[in-house]
Amino acid sequence: MQTKDDNNSPLNIELSEEIAEGQYSNLVMIAHSGSEFIFDFIQVMPGLPKAKVKSRLILTPDHAKRLLGALQENIDRYESTFSRIKLHDEETTFPTNFGGTIGEA
Repeated sequence: MQTKDDNNSPLNIELSEEIAEGQYSNLVMIAHSGSEFIFDFIQVMPGLPKAKVKSRLILTPDHAKRLLGALQENIDRYESTFSRIKLHDEETTFPTNFGGTIGEA
């Protein structure tokens, strides 16, 4: 994959097979300091009291704001192509059992 940086010179970006597979995340926790934003992408499994951080991204404030703009632009494109994304749950707490029954092993 090639893209151009701010100086208009080509930037060669390598994407390994492992990274290309991606990580599933259904929860993100965001923290910040004066110099960085930290995004912990977490996978929560139904009925389990423990969740695992699958990936952590650390961004500068200006890159975090660029990410916000890029995400909003992509959500707008998605919604204009498919339909408005409806949030199913406006709760402020995250249900650890996803509203279903808790399984037993």
